[in-house]
Amino acid sequence: MTWVTGVSDNFMANSHALSHCLYSKRVCVCVCVVLEENEVRTMVDPNSRNDPKLQELMKVLIDWINDVLVGERIIVKDLAEDLYDGQVLQKLFEKLEGERLNVAEVTQSEIAQKQKLQTVLEKINDTLKVSIRNIKWTIDSVHAKSIVAILHLLVALSQHCRAPIRLPDHVSIQVVVVQKREGILQSRQVQEEITGNTEYVFTRDAFDTLFDHAPDKLNVVKKTLITFVNKHLNKLNLEVSELDTQFADGVYLVLLMGLLEGYFVPLFNFFLTPEHFDQKVHNVAFSFELMQDGSLEKPKPRAEDIVNCDLKSTLRVLYNLFTKYRNVE
Repeated sequence: MTWVTGVSDNFMANSHALSHCLYSKRVCVCVCVVLEENEVRTMVDPNSRNDPKLQELMKVLIDWINDVLVGERIIVKDLAEDLYDGQVLQKLFEKLEGERLNVAEVTQSEIAQKQKLQTVLEKINDTLKVSIRNIKWTIDSVHAKSIVAILHLLVALSQHCRAPIRLPDHVSIQVVVVQKREGILQSRQVQEEITGNTEYVFTRDAFDTLFDHAPDKLNVVKKTLITFVNKHLNKLNLEVSELDTQFADGVYLVLLMGLLEGYFVPLFNFFLTPEHFDQKVHNVAFSFELMQDGSLEKPKPRAEDIVNCDLKSTLRVLYNLFTKYRNVE
């Protein structure tokens, strides 16, 4: 959508100018007519599309999707045009998760496409375990080919699946928000962050090998780590038996760091009884800060991975603690 560029708020606020806009800009005609009172539309500032980092992000994601779907004879060239109907997203999810979705293979009508897209997105959202208020994509936005929504979705999916790709850091898109109020279109610009700090590239390590080829040895590692953490948590009359779930809210990680480093962690620094996803992420992220304060490297997994009960990520974090503090009494 290029019509917003050069169309100021004052210009749009003037009814004569609005009428002129209706006739002079073909794309704007559609928006002016379709927009209901108080309805909000967002679109990417055309100049933002030329950002080299945004172009790099889209290329990385396209190459990743094509690598995953190489056996499906699917070639993605444009993220918005190729993913909006749910067909590629379905195949991508099935390939990544090894799970077959019960949806129609080919859909032509808009209603059928949205029904399929709804099923696919619900399954993806359930897998990602993202809190509702943190979901930045919807059926309508993806089907409307919103590149912002599609990028948010693909970044979240690639990070959850620990895709072996390097996403460029701090990619943002300039978004124009248009709203119709009292019959007049008003616009404003906002900066939408797509990626933050993505310094870690997900490469395979010893834990990937254990999970894939040596489940018996994996059980030995788990027992060793349980013994290690309980040796210290028992001092607070706490005990764990399930590594993936009992560290998911971050509380035990924070307390464990205090025990290992020999200090009391003030209760106002974290949520002792977290109720929401964001509070749990805060706790885990805070424990990561304590680890770095203790001269450990920043943990490679994301805080969200721990909260989502990803056992492999939790084992990576605990094993780093075990390596440094195994001799601490």
